[in-house]
Amino acid sequence: MTDLPAMPPLPENRPVPGLYRHYKGAQYEVIGTSRHSETEELLVVYRALYGECGLWVRPLSMFMENVEIQGEPVPRFALISAWSC
Repeated sequence: MTDLPAMPPLPENRPVPGLYRHYKGAQYEVIGTSRHSETEELLVVYRALYGECGLWVRPLSMFMENVEIQGEPVPRFALISAWSC
């Protein structure tokens, strides 16, 4: 078995583990940053803090992007509180 290649460098402004608010109002727990097993694309792993608490992944670039709301750019996800672990 071979070792995995080194993970691409993570951007300094990547999401840290913690509590985030989606621009539509729901809250999510960011677990960490991972990579796609085939493409090595960086992905954010996060869990919904409502309903069935589904586990999700989203491309890092999409997680970090702004969306336009009433003509104004706002972050798709905004940090509420970082976890200290």
